[in-house]
Amino acid sequence: KVTREDDGSFIVDRETDAGTETIKLKPTTTAPAIITCDLRLNTPRYPTMPNIMKAKKKPVEVISLEDMVNELGLSMEQIISPRNEVVEVYEPPPRKEGELVGCVEELLE
Repeated sequence: KVTREDDGSFIVDRETDAGTETIKLKPTTTAPAIITCDLRLNTPRYPTMPNIMKAKKKPVEVISLEDMVNELGLSMEQIISPRNEVVEVYEPPPRKEGELVGCVEELLE
């Protein structure tokens, strides 16, 4: 469970082997925090057929990039300029060749 406090900090409850641990992440911390979740967090809600049919009839609003940038109060330069730096790009090592066997018994030996 993640809760945001009024001072900008986050209260995080996490499951451990010993039980539930509660951590407070302060906004003044210089190191970034990564909060992830477990697959068991939510149960998916599947749409019903009537709701799918209603969704098909609803109009889709198209917003231009310029309008979105203005609404957020940013400049186009802030949006377009990259925030990450690529340090290294490399190919993974090649895979080993497979081995052909004549039958299942030979594979089990």
